[in-house]
Amino acid sequence: MSDSKALYSFDDHGALSRVAQAGLLTGVTDGLFSSVLSVAFYNSTIQRLFQGVASTLLGADAYQGGNRTFAIGVLMHFGVAFGWSVVFLLIVRRVTWIRRLLDSPYGVVKVASLYGPFIWLVMSLVVIPVLRLLPPVISVRWLVQLIGHIPFVGVPIVASICKGSARSVSEKTASQ
Repeated sequence: MSDSKALYSFDDHGALSRVAQAGLLTGVTDGLFSSVLSVAFYNSTIQRLFQGVASTLLGADAYQGGNRTFAIGVLMHFGVAFGWSVVFLLIVRRVTWIRRLLDSPYGVVKVASLYGPFIWLVMSLVVIPVLRLLPPVISVRWLVQLIGHIPFVGVPIVASICKGSARSVSEKTASQ
């Protein structure tokens, strides 16, 4: 197993802690980003935002569910963040060109610029429409989310999972 592949392994406690960090950090940063958009720009509330998340599984009644469906929406949001973090670790373990790109200058930003929008495309064009039985809606809000998924989803996942990448390890070793 190559040195960089070993760093992205599930075989050690470090990889699991990176997944935990990625899921928590992504859940918080994306949650804050979406909350600011909802309140400051879309004239809504944080409760309604997360009830909307819950509505993908519970239906429109989630908007009438108060704190219960708000909490379900928050849990679903973090569950999705953890899920995409695990998916990224699996991708890094299996796809050599991703590891090479990560180990290049600005690799985290390059990969996050691909992975964040990829997540939004899958969620907004496949997962949510299938669960809600409604076609996707492409709008300015959709585009804001697409771009916002680079810094608020892609970067936290990629940076957390790749903490201790081959490039930074070899640079530390060379300086010793």
